Parts: sequence; structure tokens; C-alpha cells
Amino acid sequence: MRFAPSPTGYLHVGGARTALFNWLFARHAGGVFVLRIEDTDRERSQEELTTAILDGLGWLELDWDEGPYHQADNIERHRADATRLLASGSAYRCFCTPEMLEEMRAEAKRHGTAAAYDGRCRRVGAEEAQRRAEAGEAHTLRFRMPPGETAWNDLVGGETHFQNADIEDFIVLRSDGTPTYNLAVVSDDVAMRITHVIRGADHISNTPKQIRIYEALGAAVPVFCHVPLILGPDGKRLSKRHGATAVGEYHKMGLLPQAMVNFLALLGWSPGEDLEYMELTELVDRFSLGRINRKPAVFDHDKLEWLNGLHLAALAPSQLARIVGPLLIEAEITTERELEERDSWFASVLEVLKGRARTSVEFAQRARPFFGGAVEYEAQAAAKHWKDGPAVAERLGRLRQTLDDSMEWSEESLERQVRAIAEDMEIGAGKLIHPLRLALTGSAVSPGIFEVMKLMGKPLVLSRIDDALRRLADE
Repeated sequence: MRFAPSPTGYLHVGGARTALFNWLFARHAGGVFVLRIEDTDRERSQEELTTAILDGLGWLELDWDEGPYHQADNIERHRADATRLLASGSAYRCFCTPEMLEEMRAEAKRHGTAAAYDGRCRRVGAEEAQRRAEAGEAHTLRFRMPPGETAWNDLVGGETHFQNADIEDFIVLRSDGTPTYNLAVVSDDVAMRITHVIRGADHISNTPKQIRIYEALGAAVPVFCHVPLILGPDGKRLSKRHGATAVGEYHKMGLLPQAMVNFLALLGWSPGEDLEYMELTELVDRFSLGRINRKPAVFDHDKLEWLNGLHLAALAPSQLARIVGPLLIEAEITTERELEERDSWFASVLEVLKGRARTSVEFAQRARPFFGGAVEYEAQAAAKHWKDGPAVAERLGRLRQTLDDSMEWSEESLERQVRAIAEDMEIGAGKLIHPLRLALTGSAVSPGIFEVMKLMGKPLVLSRIDDALRRLADE
């Protein structure tokens, strides 16, 4: 199995899914996963994009057994294979100039037919072609498509047929001696002993051409598996208009690699049993090419974040701390020293936030109120829970005095005190708890309020209530 990206763009979602399917199949079957950078298009290939591809695979933790090989390093072998095709009669020299080819396209357009090469140089005899080439006349090598059809049993699409008459004699070697994509791919696959080609359905039109090259070189034809395209929620092919498509961007959004892998695996493949959340070992154990769907997959960002939340919740506090801590430090909410000195407390904060955040970025935002400093009050929450300002201020003021005098700071004692005040003021506990939650966290949603108070500690809770009372007094 091989993943062969072109360094003319970043590692996008579709490419990452293809890499994953190849990697999972290799690991499940005990095969070899080869990474090959297809950089024969020197004008468009960029070194920084190669680095981005490798970084993306590294973030997804998709390790390779061989490579990364660079296709450009194998040009001499590609040329040798082109010469073999010429010698066997499977290819021929084409002396048509760019102007002649343009005239063919114009003629086809005038007659309303497909713009294809008309095969005129097929009629040039081998001796004449040799003489013209030795005289220095510019030429390409074209593959001679045989009559009939090309068919294969695709592991996703089933029996697939192409009429060879619909495929023009395509170029395998350019006039400057560089190979084209179809020749280079086959030459490399043969040399690397690739047995299975798993790639996107957008490559299917190349397959009959490549099958014919394999056969002409006397090589075994690999098994082909063309996976469905990935669509956006609007049913159109996934692109930048649907949001981020480069894998690295999802890392910046606060997504875990294991969640991204879990999500990508479900884009066109089903493990059965309605399973969705899976760790990597289970994905490897269950993966099979036979369960890849024919229908295009739909990229659902909400589902991705939901899965990410599950994977976040499955992490140990120490693992979460290594992910969330740097985000808090970068935002200057805390320092590395504070997190080291209060590591057990920080682990407790992260534990109560589990299941409430879908991304590490959101995790850091929800952890923010547990550290010092003021909080920003959500306008909608303030309008709902602080709308009766004087009454809310009276309740919070009464609570503040009670808490200031309290000698015990446990969840049980805090709940007992809050409910006792509410009962004494003849109001439901929610009339005190909801305004208090907003005062402490700035939000209408948080973990249990008594857990929050316990973890914040008495000084910070009293300070936050004071801030809320000043805000209420100003309104």
C-alpha cells in the first residue's frame, strides 16, 4: 500500500482520509505502508508543501514503513520504462507541435466532438520516426491504446469498464524527457511492489491508462480501490468554502489527532454495529476494504467536534493538562510555574470540565474562570439572571457575608449554606444559584456550582461576588 501525495498543495481532508485508509489496511493486513512524494511536476511542487504534508501525517500519527521516497529521484527509471514501451511497440514517437495539437482541438470543437489526439503519428513508420528523432526533431512518446475495452474489479465500485476507443493515445514521456503522471506512477508502483492502490474516486479515469501500462511492461496489475468523494453539507465537493480543509488547521482549532482519525475513518467506511467512537487499535482491528461505501461521504463538522469531545473526555487529567495548559499559558491566564505548583488542583479543574468541552480551545476557555482576574459576563445570561438588579444584589450580598464568615469550604457545607439562605429569603434555590454562577464564571452554564466554588477557593469566590455587586450597582 502506498500514499502518494503531490506537493502542490497542503494535506487536505480527502488526502488525509486516503492516507488513513491505506495505513489502516496495511496495519490490519500486516502489510507495508509506503510514503511517496510525487514531485515530478517541478514547476508546481514546493518544498514547504512537502514539509506540511509530512507534518500533517505526523500529527495524525500515521507512520510509514518505507520512504518518504521522491518520485523525481526516479526519472531515469521512468525514462527506461518509456524506452521499453517504445521498443515493444506499446508506445510511439509523436512529432506533433503545440500548434498542430491546438488545431486538432479547434477542429474537434467545430465538429462538436471531444478534443482528443487523432493518432496521426501512429502512421509514421518506425524507421522514419527513428531518423527524425536522431536528426533532433522534437517529439514525445505516446502510449498506443489497443482496441477493445479495459476492465477491472474495483473493490468499491465493482466491475468497471472503459472503452479504449474513448481514450486517446496519451503522452508518457514529454519532449524534454520528463515522464508524465501515468507513466511515473506505474513505474514506481512496479518498482515498489505495490499490491493495492487505494485512492479517491477522482482518479478513476487514470486507471484504464495505468492498467494498460502495467500490462505493457509485463507487470502484475495491482488491486484497485477507489474510495468515494467527500462532500460538504450542501452536497457539493468539499472545498475551502466549507471551512478548513488542510489538516493542520484542525490542529489549531483544538482537535485531537485521535479524534480526527476516528472521524476520517467514518467518512466512507463503516465498522458495522452502529459504532462511531473508536480508538486506533479498534479501527485497525475492524478495518476492511469491503466495508467502504460507494456513496460519497458528507463532512459533518458538528460530528467531528462531538467525537473530539468524547476523545477529550477519555484522556487522563495529566494528558489533558499537557494539552490545555500551554493554551492557558499562551493566553497569559496562568504561568507554567503556577500549573506545576498546583498540578493536583489543575487536574481537578480539568476533571470537572470533562464532557463539557468539545475542543481543547473550548476546554481552555471553560477553565479560564478558575484562575484569578475578572470574568466577562455573557450578555444574554445577564439579561436573564440579573434582570431584577436590586433583588439579585441583596441575595448575593447576603451570601457573600455568610461565605466570608464561613470556616468550612467543602461542597457539602457550601450547598448547605446556599440553600439555607434561599430558604430564609423564601426563594427557590435557583434564584440564588443562577445569579451566583454568572457572577463566578460569567456564563449561564458550568459544572455543578458547589464544585466550582470549592475549586475556585474562598478568596476568588468572594472577589467575584464583589465584582458582580459593583456591576449591579452601576446599572
